[in-house]
Amino acid sequence: MASKKKGPVEKIALQCSECKRKNYTTEKNRKNIQGKMEFNKYCKFDRKHTVHKEAKIK
Repeated sequence: MASKKKGPVEKIALQCSECKRKNYTTEKNRKNIQGKMEFNKYCKFDRKHTVHKEAKIK
């Protein structure tokens, strides 16, 4: 198994703050953004717009 090169861009998941499910995935450049990302996105389980915060992908 080959190991991946650790670069500045990493994949992250966006977790709903109400239902705690990981609904979205995106990429983040660690050099430009140091803190946790937070977006207002649509949650299909709650059927409304909620705050989605950055979480790790397993």
